[in-house]
Amino acid sequence: MSLKKRLGEDRILLAPGVYDALSGLIAEQAGAETVYLSGASIAYTRFGSPDIGLVSMSEVADTVAVLRDRISLPIVVDADNGFGNALNVQRTVRVFERMGANALQLEDQTLPKRCGHLDGKSLVSKSEMAGKIRAACDARASEETLIIGRTDAIAVEGFEHALERAEAYVEAGADMLFIEAPQSLEQMKEIVARFAGRVPLMANMVEGGKTPIVNASGLEDLGFRFVIFPGGIVRATAATARDYYANLIANGSNESFRDRMFDFAGLNDLIGTPGLLTEGRKYDEETN
Repeated sequence: MSLKKRLGEDRILLAPGVYDALSGLIAEQAGAETVYLSGASIAYTRFGSPDIGLVSMSEVADTVAVLRDRISLPIVVDADNGFGNALNVQRTVRVFERMGANALQLEDQTLPKRCGHLDGKSLVSKSEMAGKIRAACDARASEETLIIGRTDAIAVEGFEHALERAEAYVEAGADMLFIEAPQSLEQMKEIVARFAGRVPLMANMVEGGKTPIVNASGLEDLGFRFVIFPGGIVRATAATARDYYANLIANGSNESFRDRMFDFAGLNDLIGTPGLLTEGRKYDEETN
């Protein structure tokens, strides 16, 4: 089933955040229907840096490519602000689509952008962002590739202006709407009341962020159709890594940590090493 068709169903679609092929593979094995490639998570894991616009378009494209090579799930990609103006947006769409993206999320922040749950954001004009969305729609090779319009205006211009921006982005052709960082259940309900039934609505759950945490079934009841948990895996991995390194340095071995990690065989089973070696051997055989 295509991502576009799945989003047309009444049940909500949950997308775990991923940042590389290994996290994508584990999410797929866990039963995820789609994954969300988080730009913030690339910044955290690849650079050890915050989400403040340090990740480039080519670095995201490379990550999309390795994900697509390893998993078959739809990939929703955080494309930041398109990495420039409308022409940059069109190049981003073309490249990400060729790499294997099924949807691109575009936001109305200026360059350099920052995480939607950080303070100090600034925005391009509503008309400039609407033009970017039109440019993105024109650039895609397939109508199955979805363009997600995101506004960060709640924190910058206020809730009512965010709704006005969202309206403009829907009119510009956005296939899904993402009003980032609503600060209360009342705001979330108002978003649904205005836009549900017109386009699928996207929610972002960030532990410790500005939006109340609601589980997937609760968001479905509210009227949202897509929810991402973009950075949860990095926070979980970072906590485990901190404990792992502290234990290793304190004890001089991993023995007391063994119940919290894969052994060598376990990891190779997870990533499919036996099957890949078997596949490779068949090409070693003589064919005459």
